[in-house]
Amino acid sequence: MLELSWLKTFVELERLRHFGKTANELNMTQPNVSLHIKQLEQATRTKLIERTPFRLTQAGERLLVSARNTLMELQICQSDINAINELRHGTLTIAASDIISRLLLMSPLQIFKKEFPGIDITLTNTTSSQASELVKSAKADLGFIFAQEEKPPLCFTELQKVKWCAVGSSLNMWQQKLAKNKDDKPTLILLGHDTRTRGVIDLALPSLNLSNYRIMEVGSVDSQIDWAEAGFGIAIVPDLSLHSKKNLKTTITELPEFPNVSLGYIVRQNQILSRAIKNLLNRVSKNIGSC
Repeated sequence: MLELSWLKTFVELERLRHFGKTANELNMTQPNVSLHIKQLEQATRTKLIERTPFRLTQAGERLLVSARNTLMELQICQSDINAINELRHGTLTIAASDIISRLLLMSPLQIFKKEFPGIDITLTNTTSSQASELVKSAKADLGFIFAQEEKPPLCFTELQKVKWCAVGSSLNMWQQKLAKNKDDKPTLILLGHDTRTRGVIDLALPSLNLSNYRIMEVGSVDSQIDWAEAGFGIAIVPDLSLHSKKNLKTTITELPEFPNVSLGYIVRQNQILSRAIKNLLNRVSKNIGSC
């Protein structure tokens, strides 16, 4: 009989490919990680990993598929059971970017904590792509993302259309300059490529009519705005990120040619939603409607 704790250790070890890192991740000792793998190999009567260099054997590759599926199904099952029991105690895990968390979730979560004091909220700061993966694998109960569409096994509900704007040195000024002198290049301040919205932005950049430009990549929307405000270039950001920026002195230019994306939330298809989650989603919808 294979123990679930062994399978969890095995899956994590394959992900990290290092016994020490796996021990730290699972709050175990390194000898216990080795023991779990030894017990797993004894139970399956086969070698599952080669240690130097680290790689899975053919049997290990086969077990990995089933181990991942088993752990995910159990996680999904526990999530649904919590919802059926109306989850008044436990943990609610939400995946969202920093900008979404601050603008969309802070006020609703404050009220939520008063109404459901027995539920601990875990807020995971991620990109939209990472949030989708966390919800898909049941490592998050709920995700808030920017998206154009979302495919099964996820269900996406739109809360608001998001438009784009340019913050910083007048975009019109640069467009006029480049028409006369193509050697004079503005700096576009963009998010890194690990964000889903970056792909949308890259496709839309030709609509700015800038024949030449530099790109400066930063890690957050707030950083984009701060660098643009400091005069380092033009930040391309979603318009809702400016709602809390009351005293910007730099120029803001709407970008109607950029494709709209949607701000919304994702859950797994057929996921059972607890009364607590429904309550939170209702408050988030009202909050965004008042922005």
